[in-house]
Order: sequence, then structure tokens, then C-alpha cells
Amino acid sequence: MIKEIARDSCSSTRLGTRRYSGDDTQSGCGTQANTYSDRTRSQGASSDPGEGSLARRLNGRQLYVWHHAQAIAAIDLCVVPTLTFERLFAFLVLGHGRRQLLWFEVTRHPTAEWLARQITEAFPWTSAPAYLVRDNDRAYGDVFKSRVRAMGIRDRPISPGSPWQNAYVERLIGTVRRECLDRMLVFGAAHLRQILSAYAAYYNEVRTHLALGKDAPLGRAVQRSGVIVAIPILSGLHHQYVRI
Repeated sequence: MIKEIARDSCSSTRLGTRRYSGDDTQSGCGTQANTYSDRTRSQGASSDPGEGSLARRLNGRQLYVWHHAQAIAAIDLCVVPTLTFERLFAFLVLGHGRRQLLWFEVTRHPTAEWLARQITEAFPWTSAPAYLVRDNDRAYGDVFKSRVRAMGIRDRPISPGSPWQNAYVERLIGTVRRECLDRMLVFGAAHLRQILSAYAAYYNEVRTHLALGKDAPLGRAVQRSGVIVAIPILSGLHHQYVRI
């Protein structure tokens, strides 16, 4: 199995050895990341340092975000070109607590009215977070700000030119690009929604995170018995390793 996953890491996506170690842990094998590092290095793959240790020293803002993670959501827009050179915008909403992709939608013109409607759809009834972190894009106009205030959410735009202050959702966008969009040909808005829907299910239910102790955002039970099989996701772009 280790050889199979190592081959997969060399031939498909650069997900990093710790990510594959997380998949192996959920399959009940518990192989250390160094084993994958040795195996992939011998086959010409690079060793990704992964997400790093959460025990590293935090500054004041990072420490605040860490302590209030369950009450924070972050949003951002991701530009996606299509096969016909059309420019689409994917709106992503991320929950800090479990790194869960809470909502996504696609549009050609992200107006303040459209963004306000997406916030309402993402957080129905009493599920709204206490804080919403976003950048200073002009698309977040007065209509959007009024909707956020009406929902009882504290709007927290980051400082101009400081994307690191919204690091979690920036990391998410980078992950979506590296693991999905950069390897797919997008034909239009409907096709992009289909791709993101499949990837969101993989990201929330299957993909392991070091910050979650090698668990998935929605939780993934450790399987300890049965034969290990690989289930292709997104036409084989990714695989889920399970026991049956």
C-alpha cells in the first residue's frame, strides 16, 4: 500500500508526505510520515513540509485567532479562467474551527448584492459566526456590510496589502488551486460548480489535516479491519483509501 500511495504522489498531485501519512492513519495502518518521505524521495518526489506545528510561537493576532477559532469564518474570492478565456469568480467561506469549507458559489460578476445573498445562504438562522474576516475588495460594498451587521456578525476586514491576516482562507484557495483547479479544464460556470462540489465533499469528508490531528473537517473514523481499496475522486485526481 505504501508503494502504491508513493507512486500516486509522484504521478498525480504534490500533496506532501504528511498528507498521505494522514490517509494511512485513517486506514488503520499508522505509518509515519518519514516512511513516505523515504519512499517518495527514492522515486523522485519532493517532501512537502506540510502545515507545520501548531505549537510554534504565535504573535498577538495569531493567538487571538487561535483562541476564537470556533467563532470565526473567513471569506474570499478566487478567480478561475475557463477554456474560452472567460473569467469566473468562486466565492469561498471557511470556518476556522474545523477548517471546514462551509459554502461556495460561482458568478461572473461578484456584486455587493450577490455577496450579501451568499452570506445569508451560508449562515441560515442562528448559525452565523461571531466574526467574519475578509479583505478590502471594493465588491464588499454597503449592501454587503449592512447585511453582515443585520445578522449580528462583527465585520473584520484585514489591513490593506496584508493577505497573511486572512491566512486560513488564502491557504484554502491555494490548496483548491494546487489540488484541483490547476489540473482541470473548466468549461463554464455550471462545470465549475460541479468540480467545486466534488472537491468540497473530498475536502470536508476525506482530506486529512495536520491541525486536526490527521482528521477530516467533518470527522473520519479510523478503520482497523478489512481489505484496503482505493476509491477514485474527481476522475482519479485524488483517491480515498478505505477498508471494506
